[in-house]
Amino acid sequence: MQSTREQLRCIENAVAPRPSRDEAEEAVRTLIRWAGESPGREGLVDTPARVIRAYEEWFEGYEQDPAEMLERTFEEVGGYDGMVVLRDIPFESCCEHHMAAIRGIVHVGYLPRRRVVGISKLARVVDAFAHRLQVQERLTAQIADTIEEILAPRGVGVVVKATHACLANRGVRKHGVSMVTNRMLGAFRDDPATRQEFLTAIA
Repeated sequence: MQSTREQLRCIENAVAPRPSRDEAEEAVRTLIRWAGESPGREGLVDTPARVIRAYEEWFEGYEQDPAEMLERTFEEVGGYDGMVVLRDIPFESCCEHHMAAIRGIVHVGYLPRRRVVGISKLARVVDAFAHRLQVQERLTAQIADTIEEILAPRGVGVVVKATHACLANRGVRKHGVSMVTNRMLGAFRDDPATRQEFLTAIA
């Protein structure tokens, strides 16, 4: 089953046909020339192909449906109904404003309603959304909203802490600065005790 968000994304992408690999590599050659270099120089002749291969890894999230990753769940949990927390999930993403690196960690927590999901799937959901052009606020919301939509738990909490190369390497050039965002849904938003239990677990 494809989520509503993924369906909308596919519709948006269908409006503009995806460039061919040759067109993408030529775009890299154009940027090399714009920078003042020759794409035919020995050290740069294979760079366009290498860049496109790297982009295939960095943006593989566009080929993945995070909702589908959560569809296989387990109900045999011995009556466990407490909070499930997966903390310190590392991620790398790419800022959509400057195409600069975003690096950080994600903490995910949820209160299951009769069923749980394999913990590796939570990490895969993080990567699927991270491996796209992103802003941290949207990344945080997408992770939480997808877990809520597919698992229908009693509550979801997501906290993201990351550094942004666009802040450190250009403009104001502030190093060592991190940004923290969160999305609290259900009991994590409405019940202060549940929210505090989650925040304590990831501290």
